[in-house]
Amino acid sequence: MRLSLAFLIVLPCLALADCPPLDPQNELRSRLLANLSAAPTEEASLPIAAELWRLWLIAPDEQAQDMLDTGMRRREMYDFDGAETILTALTKYCPDYAEGWNQRAFARFLRQDYNGALTDLDEALRLSPDHIAARSGKALTLMGLGRMDEAQGVLRDALALNPWLPERRFLIEEEDDGEKL
Repeated sequence: MRLSLAFLIVLPCLALADCPPLDPQNELRSRLLANLSAAPTEEASLPIAAELWRLWLIAPDEQAQDMLDTGMRRREMYDFDGAETILTALTKYCPDYAEGWNQRAFARFLRQDYNGALTDLDEALRLSPDHIAARSGKALTLMGLGRMDEAQGVLRDALALNPWLPERRFLIEEEDDGEKL
């Protein structure tokens, strides 16, 4: 699919613009993470996880928001190349916005570019260590690379933040002596 003409004009101009700092909403995010890790049921976890996603998907400004939304729409339309192009522009425009890296990683993961996805996920987690979706995405990416032991550790870290993640089905339980069941 073709990128829209507007993006072909806007992308080169991004180097001239500055991305404003993102309001990290640390207090709200910390409270949501605490509530999520303590959620007694999957059903109780869903609105908390949805609120975290709402926070993650707030870009630093309108231009970044448009790029994020367009990149995600392209990905949903299976235009992974277009999504990656737009999300690459977002990561260049707003290099400190973790969700830009996470969304580009998802587009790369869907193309089975696991090494590229892993690089992006590491950057997202450097910027936002408690980003549950980036952690679970990293676990799935490591599985795609055949790095199962490492993936299990990352998945356990993600499940410590949200024990109700759908990816919990990939967890390999261990016996008390450390052997896998």
